Amino acid sequence: MSRYPKGYRKPTDSCDSCLAWGDFSGRLCPACYMFGRSHETATCVGCRRVQPLKWDYCRLCWCQARLHAKTTVGQPPAEAEVRARLNAVRNHQLFFMGLHYRRGSAPTAPRRGGRRGAVRKPPPAPAWRPSACWRQLPLFGQVPRDYGRLDPAAVDLASPWLAWAKYLAYQLAEARGWGRGIRFAVNRGLAIVLTEYVEGDVIRHSEIFTPLRALDLRFGHTATVLEEMGIFLDESEPSFERWLAERLEGLAPGIAAEAERWTRVLHDGGPRSLPRQQSTVWLYLNGARPALLGWSDRYDHLREVTREDVLTRLKTLHGHHRRDQLGAPRSLFTWAKRTGLIFRNPTSRIKVGQNEYGVLQPLAPAQIDRSVAAATTPAARLILALAAVHAARVAQIGTLMLDDLDIDLGNRRLRIAGRARPLDDLTLKLLLDWLEHRRSRWPNTANLHLLINNQTATKTGRASNHWISTAVRGQDATLERLRVDRQLEEALTHGPDPLHLAQVFGLDEKTAMRYADSARALLEQAAEQKHQ
Repeated sequence: MSRYPKGYRKPTDSCDSCLAWGDFSGRLCPACYMFGRSHETATCVGCRRVQPLKWDYCRLCWCQARLHAKTTVGQPPAEAEVRARLNAVRNHQLFFMGLHYRRGSAPTAPRRGGRRGAVRKPPPAPAWRPSACWRQLPLFGQVPRDYGRLDPAAVDLASPWLAWAKYLAYQLAEARGWGRGIRFAVNRGLAIVLTEYVEGDVIRHSEIFTPLRALDLRFGHTATVLEEMGIFLDESEPSFERWLAERLEGLAPGIAAEAERWTRVLHDGGPRSLPRQQSTVWLYLNGARPALLGWSDRYDHLREVTREDVLTRLKTLHGHHRRDQLGAPRSLFTWAKRTGLIFRNPTSRIKVGQNEYGVLQPLAPAQIDRSVAAATTPAARLILALAAVHAARVAQIGTLMLDDLDIDLGNRRLRIAGRARPLDDLTLKLLLDWLEHRRSRWPNTANLHLLINNQTATKTGRASNHWISTAVRGQDATLERLRVDRQLEEALTHGPDPLHLAQVFGLDEKTAMRYADSARALLEQAAEQKHQ
């Protein structure tokens, strides 16, 4: 946060960390600010200052070593060459902000905020995909390029591919509300990546991720433009593949192969099954893994598992642990029986047992007050009201769209999960406060979700569940408990009627009956205490 009051224009100053001279807000230049967020603070081995360090050296020493390496080698040095010269740094040459990233070129970054009355840069001229022409085909296929060795000062600004990319980037920026800084970083990244590009080349994720991140450029937005051009290939390993390999580790080879096929059918779907959500796939494999690990010590394939093995394991489990660790293997063996991997399902006709639910308890007023005090931002207060007043789940809050609002004077409605709900005065006030904050904070965003943040304002996706529940995380009255408390309060106020609860909150019959039973037990307990 800036130390200067709103409306005050900070004069040109030097950065407190790298001592670079330039125009920026606050005490640190943008590069040092990002450097400090990803590195721990300690005493620098070179200059003895207390600064964020990378391999025991501060960013100022790194800039000086990079300058020495470039002077010696005569070209932009690699990180290994720079690291080898850190011990030799004995003095520091001051520089302008951003000068070392441009490797000798004059800083041309636009001043933050702009000047009132300044002429806005005109949009790029319309451009299209360059026409294909004859070229010599490569003899050994495409050779991987080292974009880290490319000097940004020597980019080919006259490339027709760059002109087409800048035009597409301008269209995406207008459609998604990219700010001035994002546009500048994307154009610079495209100029680096598309230099010496020829028809037929493929730009790979592994080739440009590290160089763009090293220059503090926007890799994700740059990759979006390259995908729009049809010349980008994301060959990075999905997180699901890494998770699956980790979960299958330790299983017998035959059991691991069969469990992998079952998990992929759950994730991707099959001829007779629809794909499940990724969270459901995680629950199924995590529930089946303890049993599979135990059976892997004795067996090599699922067909060797018997009904006695399943019953022996279930004897040690109770409650929801028994239900979870029987449901997942049952799904696995049902799939294996259907595909012909086993002859008999060892989990058939094994009853899980009735799940005994406890009586739901209402929250104490002090617990709710602490959660209300923790919600200090307009977004957090609106999220709290949606959970505590309208009993909305975290996922339902994240998927709310602007089109779900109807705040006309004569028809105040809010659609949550497809069900229209009347807007009370408190929620309406918090909703208007958030919309005003959203309009002033991200005036050009094209994201149609109601709740957005700095990461999603320049995209079209929803905010994460983690961000939505951040304000009350660690409190007794979490968003889930507030939602449960609201539905329980409705049952206590209007009577334990499952039909009423199902109509108001859209609950299924079993859930509505559980709330009604809890409300009935609480009311009977209160009546007994009153008569004592």
